[in-house]
Amino acid sequence: FVASGAGAHTGVDAGSHHGFITGFLHPITGLDHLAAMLGVGLWSALSARAVNRSLLWAPFGFASMLLVGALLGWNGSAMPAVESMIAASVLLVGLLACLRLALPGLFAAALVGFFAMFHGVAHGIELGSSAGGGTGALIGMVVATVVLHSAGLGLGLALRERQAWLPRLVGGGVAVFGVALLGGWA
Repeated sequence: FVASGAGAHTGVDAGSHHGFITGFLHPITGLDHLAAMLGVGLWSALSARAVNRSLLWAPFGFASMLLVGALLGWNGSAMPAVESMIAASVLLVGLLACLRLALPGLFAAALVGFFAMFHGVAHGIELGSSAGGGTGALIGMVVATVVLHSAGLGLGLALRERQAWLPRLVGGGVAVFGVALLGGWA
């Protein structure tokens, strides 16, 4: 009984519990990353003219460039003002969702993709420096990103037909959280 409790501590398993699960949980446990990824899906659903492929431009752009940034960070590359840019991305997607601003698909993908690079570098540096991070952790991070974007899309689709103030309130809440991050209050 006592030995099994001791086995729960880090290091006993030589890092075998790291990898996919570590990567999957990484974006979910950081409120800044969580808000940005949910916000991208929310904005996509709220701003799309119809429920079709146009919903996927921004989530695809974010997930792809997040992976590129993660690979850069994992290999030791750094970018300036990573935390500030992550906070700015939360503010931006919150404002975009609040305004329900529709942008051409490629532009939406490029816009959120730019900010996703900063998220990716932050994740890549952290996962690359953790014992046992590896490829499984990167795959887990991308899967979690897709799950969070899907949850944001679901929320946005559910809010599309509600009273106009409710989706704006949710987007505004994300934007306010971005301001709090930028101000160092969150």
